[in-house]
Amino acid sequence: MRFEDYAINLAPIPEEEGGGYLVTLPDLPGCIADGETIDTAIAEARDAFTAWAMAEREDKGELPAPKTYSGQFVQRIPKTLHMRLAKRAASEGVSLNQLAATLLAQGLAGR
Repeated sequence: MRFEDYAINLAPIPEEEGGGYLVTLPDLPGCIADGETIDTAIAEARDAFTAWAMAEREDKGELPAPKTYSGQFVQRIPKTLHMRLAKRAASEGVSLNQLAATLLAQGLAGR
């Protein structure tokens, strides 16, 4: 497995705790790194992954497989919300799936 095969979480570190960015690899417990910039934090995470993977292979013989996601999920919503979303998608000339994915991505980006 390679670093790129695993999901990472990137979060800002509050200034009162030193600032910068924290990177965790949720599929690899304890594999974390930080850096003053996003690029530095990711580079440090690569190094942490290499060390973590070496120790894990020595201890258990292999790395845990990264989680995979199908890109699909089912969500029940009220009929009125479904109607409003469908009308908005039609008015924007996109599919309901594309509109929902865009709105979810915008909501996550705002957090």
